[in-house]
Amino acid sequence: MIEHSEKQAILLLQDGTYFIGKPSGAIGTTTGEIAFNTGMTGYQEIFTDPSYFGQIIVMATAHIGNYGVHSTEVESEGVKIAGMVCKKFSNNYSRIAATESLQQYFENQKIVGISEIDTRSLVRHIRNKGAMNAIISSDIMDLEILKQRLLKVPSMDGLELSSKVSTHSIYKVGNPNAKLNIALIDYGVKKNIIRCLVDRDCHVTVYPMDTSASKILETLPDGILLSNGPGDPAPMSKQIKELKILMDSNIPKFGICLGHQLMALSQGLATKKMFNGHRGINHPIKNLVSGKCEITSQNHGFVVDMQGAKENKEITITHVHLNDDTLAGLKFNNKNAFSVQYHPEASPGPHDSRYLFDEFVARMEKHKMKSQSKVVA
Repeated sequence: MIEHSEKQAILLLQDGTYFIGKPSGAIGTTTGEIAFNTGMTGYQEIFTDPSYFGQIIVMATAHIGNYGVHSTEVESEGVKIAGMVCKKFSNNYSRIAATESLQQYFENQKIVGISEIDTRSLVRHIRNKGAMNAIISSDIMDLEILKQRLLKVPSMDGLELSSKVSTHSIYKVGNPNAKLNIALIDYGVKKNIIRCLVDRDCHVTVYPMDTSASKILETLPDGILLSNGPGDPAPMSKQIKELKILMDSNIPKFGICLGHQLMALSQGLATKKMFNGHRGINHPIKNLVSGKCEITSQNHGFVVDMQGAKENKEITITHVHLNDDTLAGLKFNNKNAFSVQYHPEASPGPHDSRYLFDEFVARMEKHKMKSQSKVVA
């Protein structure tokens, strides 16, 4: 039993390691898989990214909350992380445009956090020991009680979470008279993906993750985008089955992150959980087609098996992660489809990979032109 103080909080890891710090955000207890993000900015976009659902995020940068929050800097309708860990948590903010403090934001959305711990030591520990579950508490300081609660937390390996963050109803974004109509399957989509499409004169119809292939195909979209999202893709058997049907259509398809993994699974490839995922805004990627390198924004704990992709003659590996040689992009040779493991919308992050949206648009324009010429003929 640790001596309780109103100004204390505890972070307990699955392997028994624990850290004592100060509470940040709401007072309470939260659980999830612990992961670290190395980005130096963009904390609000990170916290509202649906791909982080079910995860406690360690922010590697030292100061969190110092520029407050703003209503436009969100990637979903609310905070999606399970909890937050940082070194310095600021209750005050200096940006005039901010609408409230991060402390108020977390309190309003009941997000539990801990600060004033050695995050460098914590990140090194996670890096060396691998992904694991954790619990943060600012109202329970009894380690034995916390250990028992932590035992009940399911592993991220084999856990389907997309249904927790996907839209429940169809909605449309953009100009109805835009040059291209896109069907976007929402597995946990970030708002900036939709913005990037609308900026390229696309009208986007967003579908729930359990929408049938036939319902999407009957609308005759110019393109289909498979979004990012949280959790393990392997248990999503129903979605993989519907994707097989979509992949057999000649409509251009673009997969991002979880969408990339599901696309690969639909074509017989395998995915696997990483020892430590990629989460940050400075990950180096090499485009094997152009030979150019990109600095990218990434957030994933699963990856498509590289060896299986190399052995599949129907697939071309287009991108590779330069830090660990993991697979970062694919082109499906006979399916009018391509996908990447990282985030070309990059919010937060660099804009090196925005060209992928342009490539998607070019594929759709080419497909639409061919379809129209056939009708005329």
